[in-house]
Amino acid sequence: MKLLLAFCRFVDSLNHKLGLVANWLVLIACVISAGNALIRYGFNTSSNAWLEIQWYLFAGMVMLGASYTLKVNEHVRVDVFYSRYGDRTRLWLDFVGGIVFLLPMTVMIGWLGWPMVANSWAVGEVSSNAGGLLRWPVKLLVPVGFVLLSLQGLSEVIKRYAALTGRLDLDAHYERPVQ
Repeated sequence: MKLLLAFCRFVDSLNHKLGLVANWLVLIACVISAGNALIRYGFNTSSNAWLEIQWYLFAGMVMLGASYTLKVNEHVRVDVFYSRYGDRTRLWLDFVGGIVFLLPMTVMIGWLGWPMVANSWAVGEVSSNAGGLLRWPVKLLVPVGFVLLSLQGLSEVIKRYAALTGRLDLDAHYERPVQ
C-alpha cells in the first residue's frame, strides 16, 4: 500500500502542476483575445490564427484542468443525494464509481484518441481557415488529457480504498482549488 500511495502522491503532484498551467492558460487566452480585439478594431486587421490559438488554449484549459478538478474533488456529480450521505458512504460511492464508470471511460476515450492524433500528424493536417494552425497539437490534448484523467482516477480509487481500509485518513472533501 505504501508504494501505491507514493504513486498517488506523484500523480497528485503532477496534476496539481498541470492545474496551475491550465489556470495560466486562462490568462493567456484573455490577453490574446483582448489583443486580437484591439488589433482588429484599432487597425482593421486580424488573423484566423489568433482566433484558433484561443480555441487551442481553451482545449488546454479543459484537458489539462480536468484531472486537477477531479483531484480537488470539484467535479460535477450526477448523484443528487451525494451531499446527504456520510463520509464513508461517499468514499464507497467514489471507489465503486471510479472503477465501474470513470476508469473504463477515460481509458477508452484516451486510447481511441491516439489514431486521430496519428492521422493528423501523418497528413500534416492544417486548419482549413486562411492563416490557420496545425491541428495535431490540439488533437494531442485529447488523449493526453484522458490519460492524465485516468491516472488521477486511479489515484482517487487507491486513496478511497486506503481510506476505507483505515490506511489513510481521508475525508470526502480534500484540498481546495488554487485561487
